[in-house]
Amino acid sequence: MRQVLTAFSVVAFLVLGACGAGGPVDADRRDIDQLAMSIMALGPDVDPDEARRAAEIAYTHTRELAIAYEITDPPLIHNSKVNMGLRPRGLCWHWAEDMEIRLDAEGFETLDMHRAIANADNPILIDHSTAIVSARGDTFKDGIILDPWRFGGKLFWSRLADDARYEWHSREVVLAEKRAELIARGMPPGAY
Repeated sequence: MRQVLTAFSVVAFLVLGACGAGGPVDADRRDIDQLAMSIMALGPDVDPDEARRAAEIAYTHTRELAIAYEITDPPLIHNSKVNMGLRPRGLCWHWAEDMEIRLDAEGFETLDMHRAIANADNPILIDHSTAIVSARGDTFKDGIILDPWRFGGKLFWSRLADDARYEWHSREVVLAEKRAELIARGMPPGAY
């Protein structure tokens, strides 16, 4: 049994290491332009200037956060360092929160920001959080995922419907379900 666990640990380490070293990445102009075009395609009322600004910010803020979070490792290794107090921030929800705050600060009139969580109901996998941009008035399901955590400081983006890796749920719904579970277990108010 111990040999199986050791072999599993080695395979897991190699797989995690293959995810990329992590760290700040300069965005290619083509990447920013492609994201801007995808944001514009969210709806006919999306302002092209707002779409370009959101795309630019998504890429530049990812780089700024990677520097601030001291990203040098793949995401799960960095998570361990954050949890041990060796790095200031960099868990997926940090990325999502900071990205949402930065984009919300722009006061976009034709875009909305959302948050989503995947794996919240899976006892084996860790929860994963992301920020999502949509056309004003649309739901998160109609938006584009902005996920700097997934590749350790390199922005991953995709239409939510096209992300085969995760099944996303509204952050508000997930947190309400978790609160209800805690209440059902008898946790006192304020403990959640």
